[in-house]
Amino acid sequence: MTINRNGLSIGIERIDSSFFMTLKAIGKLTHEDYEMIAPMIDSAIDGVKNAKIKILVDGTEMEGWEPRAAWDDFKLGIRHGKEFEKIAIYGNKNWQEIAAKIGSWFVSGEIKYFENYNNAVQWIGTSK
Repeated sequence: MTINRNGLSIGIERIDSSFFMTLKAIGKLTHEDYEMIAPMIDSAIDGVKNAKIKILVDGTEMEGWEPRAAWDDFKLGIRHGKEFEKIAIYGNKNWQEIAAKIGSWFVSGEIKYFENYNNAVQWIGTSK
């Protein structure tokens, strides 16, 4: 029996006194994944006054998006783009680096792509 894993997980981590949100994407993301995770992200962000959020995205197991899920991701970025201070994308695929560059057009904070996890964590933990 083959088990196909896909979806998003969300967490909160801390480096010294710097807190950041973590997202781990697995497999090919679907609209249903975003229907589950978007309200959680919305709720977490809406509860923070003057949010300046740092996010570490682990895309090493991500295979991409279904078209509708890509649209959901775009809408989420537009909705909260001004609240993101830094987004570190840790991955291992060329298209992820391109996606990070495109995403930077819609987010007021910095987005940077990393192929090394420690470098991503170090960058996300530093002040802007």
